[in-house]
Amino acid sequence: MNFKTNYILILIIAVLGFANEIFAQQDAQYTQYMYNPMNVNPAYAGTRDVLSIFGMHRTQWVGLDGAPVTNTFSLHSPIKEGKYGIGISVMSDKIGPIDESSLSIDYAYKLNLSNSILSFGLKGHFNLLNIDYSKLDIYDTSDNQFMNDVENKFSPNIGAGLYWYSDQYYVGLSVPRILETKYYNNTNFSSTARERMHYYIMGGYVFDLNNNIKFKPAILSKIVSGAPVQLDLTANFMFYDKFIIGGAYRLDAAYSLMAGFQVSNKILIGYAYDKEISKLSNFNSGSHEIFLRFELFENSTNVFNPRFF
Repeated sequence: MNFKTNYILILIIAVLGFANEIFAQQDAQYTQYMYNPMNVNPAYAGTRDVLSIFGMHRTQWVGLDGAPVTNTFSLHSPIKEGKYGIGISVMSDKIGPIDESSLSIDYAYKLNLSNSILSFGLKGHFNLLNIDYSKLDIYDTSDNQFMNDVENKFSPNIGAGLYWYSDQYYVGLSVPRILETKYYNNTNFSSTARERMHYYIMGGYVFDLNNNIKFKPAILSKIVSGAPVQLDLTANFMFYDKFIIGGAYRLDAAYSLMAGFQVSNKILIGYAYDKEISKLSNFNSGSHEIFLRFELFENSTNVFNPRFF
């Protein structure tokens, strides 16, 4: 495949073609979501009881021109003696001719239960979309559908979530974007690309196998109308509160290997490699994901450190 032909393939994958109101899973995808669930669940804001700064870079489907590249930066912190949490996230997501940038502001209220905490979260989301059709190899250059680029299309949104957690487990339910936004609409051809609500369900539990080894299975399910249910199953081991190694399986999509290193109480780095098992495996050599988490202002009376999530 040549450069621009691959772009066409990626565009088709991204929005499943500009056919009569077609829906797809548009949210950016992460293998190591458990280290920064705030991207999809605003109730996570402030739950680590420190100022937590997180950055991630993901290169998906390496070897396929125009494949997704995602960069995320976020920070969150408790306020008002830990009763509330606030957070902010910025993201850049590029796929073929499509370039999206977003800003999210999160607010959480935490309710102390007997041995756990229930957090309620709200998200304000602001998105800018650009589509550059010159990056496509267009068969019919007179086709009006591709005459005008999409430039800085602004769309606000809101989201909500619940996050119940203790030092050993967590359970979350969220809808990061509630409003169903039309990203593209061509009146001449009645073609629409629309974002549907994505429902996220997540959970994990930390087992202390002995004084030096912890085991954490986790699950993430993403549900959206018009697309198959996405299910991520993950299992990680932590050795001596320093070294993390594990694997994951994304239903009918990919296998993953993960590794992490707790450099200090404040710094965690991690890496993941995804191997596709779908038909896309014929066109790429896998996906790479790396992150860095840096934390400040630790309150030793409140923090289970290093916490596994």
